[in-house]
Amino acid sequence: MYTIERNAERTSSAGRLLYDIFVNFPDQPVVWREISVITSALRNDSQDKQTQFLRGLFETLPGRIQCEMLLKATEQCFNTLERAEMLLLLLRRFPDSVVQHGVGLGESLLEAENIEDQESPVNCYRKLFVCDVLPLIVNNPDVRLPAALLYKYLNKAAEFYINYVTRSALVENQYQGAQDTPDLLSPSKRSSQKCVIEGLTEKSSQIMDPWEQVFKILSVVGVRCEWQMDMSRRSFGDILLKMKDVSRYIGNYDNEAHTKYKTQVVYSTVLVFFKNAFQYVSSIQPSLFQGPNAANQTPLVLLEDVSSVYGDTDIDRSKHVHKKRKLAEGREKTMSSDDEDPSGKGRNRHIAIPAAELPNSAEVLESFRLARESWELLHSLEPLDKEFTRICVSWKTDSWLWLRIFLTDMTLYQGQYKKAIASLHHLAALQGSHSPQQIPGQGPLENQRALIQLATCHFALGEYRFTCEKVLDLMCYMALPIQEGTKLQEEQPKLKSKFRKVSELKLWPCTSAAIMPYCLRLLLACFKLRAFTDHRDDIALGHAIVLLQHEWPRGESLFLKAINKICQQGNFQYENFFNYVTNIDMLEEFAYLRTQEGGKINLELLPNQGILIKHHTVTRGITKGVKEDFRLAMERQVSRCRENLMTVLHRFCINEKVLLLQTLA
Repeated sequence: MYTIERNAERTSSAGRLLYDIFVNFPDQPVVWREISVITSALRNDSQDKQTQFLRGLFETLPGRIQCEMLLKATEQCFNTLERAEMLLLLLRRFPDSVVQHGVGLGESLLEAENIEDQESPVNCYRKLFVCDVLPLIVNNPDVRLPAALLYKYLNKAAEFYINYVTRSALVENQYQGAQDTPDLLSPSKRSSQKCVIEGLTEKSSQIMDPWEQVFKILSVVGVRCEWQMDMSRRSFGDILLKMKDVSRYIGNYDNEAHTKYKTQVVYSTVLVFFKNAFQYVSSIQPSLFQGPNAANQTPLVLLEDVSSVYGDTDIDRSKHVHKKRKLAEGREKTMSSDDEDPSGKGRNRHIAIPAAELPNSAEVLESFRLARESWELLHSLEPLDKEFTRICVSWKTDSWLWLRIFLTDMTLYQGQYKKAIASLHHLAALQGSHSPQQIPGQGPLENQRALIQLATCHFALGEYRFTCEKVLDLMCYMALPIQEGTKLQEEQPKLKSKFRKVSELKLWPCTSAAIMPYCLRLLLACFKLRAFTDHRDDIALGHAIVLLQHEWPRGESLFLKAINKICQQGNFQYENFFNYVTNIDMLEEFAYLRTQEGGKINLELLPNQGILIKHHTVTRGITKGVKEDFRLAMERQVSRCRENLMTVLHRFCINEKVLLLQTLA
């Protein structure tokens, strides 16, 4: 009879017959085969007609029978996951059963995770515990749990959610291919990720608003443990301020209260820290989390500002006047990086960001600030530091590539350049276990980021040879051609105070078009210090002149200072001059130096090379009374003035690497 009614899909009559069968023949194998089919339909995501009928059939049974059936069905399960999903059906339908079965189910899942020796906390057992079982336990007032167990569960939840949100694009792509949408994976909307956790269906793997979920767990645990301040509906800034306040009095409490408030400060601050550190890193390096979907988002890298390299001399930029120098004219001392306070340890260092590259720059900088201040709070007291260190060790945060990027930027911001260099070497070691993220047309992004940050740190420490070495290594990654003169919004010439005490920082686009100009400035800053000392160094001065062509005429005042130095010397030797100097103003200035009016300076600029090109006219009658080879070389050089300067300077860096490094030895 039951089979007839079931096949006819008559829900009510089939339900009554199923009830009679279950009550009268509870141990018959055929009965349990049918119940197994029904409970499978209850756990199935499918919406087909047969599955919906079986769900409806189950709903016709009395609640007591449903509960008893699910309990007995659970007993028939020998697979941990299947048993957990069956018990979850019971707990969700019958909240009263949470008291009896909730904690046991949670502990069995954590035990299974340990037995299976899962490599990542993002696994099927932890997901079911954290997202499905734990909310049922902690939100049920009748479930009495000791504080220590609540803290253990909070730790497990925080570790899972943080690892889930910060999974790299490569890990996600192993399961999902290219089915993600940019909207789902944007740094601000990473609320529902289509990554399938092994052992679970796609639907079961979905987590809506993971950050919101973990803060909900934090709030509930806080209420149950009688923490100070309700965590719900609080901004990150408010939470951090309150935790700073609570931390001041931790030492005044007895053992129990000390543990309670220490745990509150640590876990509240830890979540604020990781949330904001992730927000910062996902904004400056979106490809780490978004993969191909980040192709149109420019990665950024935090660097010291070296825009003062051209000096502070006020120049009329609307009218450039060259030649006819007044040799006796006094010129301002240009400001070098040595004039700045290299420590930068003062708080509130300004970070400039190109608005076009990062429209939400205010939010990103706020995330950076909150993460830094959270880190400082967690290390401000020994009990907090000890507990935070324990958490980091158990979570293996040393292997988190994205976190190492944040810690590097934080130490650079604090002016702790030696620590930043050590952090960058740690980052390089981590990259060995991660496939490098590629930017179309360029070398590995992480290699570029590490090299340019190493260069900026060595420069801030006054280690100019190391700076030059890293910059020249980086030149191998540059994608040519790069158009000269492309400027970012923040890169318009600025006149800066000579008495500035704290250097600025910049979040700079990590692309060839932006990084190469920064590299050229760093090189100029290194050679400028050697070129303009009282000691004569023609090679360093020549290198500086080559580099001053970049962003001309911003370096005009320094170039004229170089000309004055050459005039005072009476001669100048730099055999690479005609290989790399193509700026017409500079060429005319050097041509003028050879004339009677220019002082008849002895210039040794020619290398031993082949036949020079045919004769062309050059300004100021240089052809009169000068050597034929110099005249022909200068005429040929004028014909090169339209060459792509960035290509010329790139060739200079690649071909003269050995000489450049020797000059700074």
